[in-house]
Amino acid sequence: MNEVARPGESAAVPAPMPGAQPIVLRPDEGAPPPPAPAGRRGLSPINRRRLDNFRRNRLGYASFLIFTVLFVASLFAEFIANDRPILLSYKGEWLVPVLVDYPEEKFGGFLAQTDYRSPEIRKEIAENGWALWPAIRFSYDTINEDLPTPSPSPPTWMLTDAQCKPVAEKLGGSTCADIPWHWLGTDNTTRDVLARVIYGFRISVLFGLILAAVSSAIGVVAGAVQGYFGGWVDLAFQRFIEVWGGIPTLYLIIIISAFIAPGFFVLLGIMLLFSWVALVSVVRAEFLRARNFEYVRAARALGLSNIRIMAVHLLPNAMVATLTFLPFILNGSITTLTSLDFLGFGLPPGSPSLGELLAQGKDNLTAPWLGLTGFLVIAVMLSLLVFAGEAVRDAFDPRKTFV
Repeated sequence: MNEVARPGESAAVPAPMPGAQPIVLRPDEGAPPPPAPAGRRGLSPINRRRLDNFRRNRLGYASFLIFTVLFVASLFAEFIANDRPILLSYKGEWLVPVLVDYPEEKFGGFLAQTDYRSPEIRKEIAENGWALWPAIRFSYDTINEDLPTPSPSPPTWMLTDAQCKPVAEKLGGSTCADIPWHWLGTDNTTRDVLARVIYGFRISVLFGLILAAVSSAIGVVAGAVQGYFGGWVDLAFQRFIEVWGGIPTLYLIIIISAFIAPGFFVLLGIMLLFSWVALVSVVRAEFLRARNFEYVRAARALGLSNIRIMAVHLLPNAMVATLTFLPFILNGSITTLTSLDFLGFGLPPGSPSLGELLAQGKDNLTAPWLGLTGFLVIAVMLSLLVFAGEAVRDAFDPRKTFV
């Protein structure tokens, strides 16, 4: 009768038959196989291949890194371009004016808000402490009344010492090196162009990211419902999209701006009403193609709900096309905001905007630094997004190989 080994006991080894050769086991025989080398956790082999293909596209990968660095840096625009000190030591007290609004009475004044650029405040701080200023001492809305030349003033490095001397003498100097520099000049209201470019870049990218993310999510859901259920659901959705997509968005924004002042979230809401249509056809085609595959039929036979089949089994395949189109949707969202600002139907007046900078360049042809700056910034930003989008498309293309 065979005996079963109990837990903790070794199994009985049967005696060898007469005349049989003894079995000699190698030291590593019967041992569990060595663990496989650990790869990138959380990534499947196909996603690792896509990531490697994306990195091998040097132009697209470099564009993605440059765009990411610029965007992350713009998130800290207050620490790069501001008319307030980043850190301040005054009479033994540590202050952070870049984050906190201190009343002027703290420095011996009487105003509700401190103007750190005034000579009296700067003298008071210099006599009783020190201040750490940003690299650019102007915010996007700082009005500089002490310009060497009439506004719009050219970049400071284009001026001569004779032009800078009247302003430099007020600050105790005599040359252009003794005055705060406007690296890209000023606009027609004496505001620093470089500071407005940094803040405007941040607003444009944030607007594009939010619009692209939310509209993509709505478009994916709408396309998934159409493609999976088909029939009358698909037919009704298609007719609705044809009507809805035919509404002129620009005219609607012009009409709404006549009743309410367009702001960031107002424009975002209006654009969101129409921008979700871009991905519907792509996702719908993917769901129509895959809904009759064998694994989907097997999932239905096992009793899985439609929502689970759509979310777990079909959506990952449709996300390939979605991720491929996402950088180009972001590009279009940024271009839309820039166009509206250029036409005067975008952000409120005074807001930092690249489109508004282009409009100023059109109105001030004798100040070429305005139009050239706006054009170069927009061209570089959109080019980086296009190159990164092409790299993403190639990475998700199974027919694309890199040597």
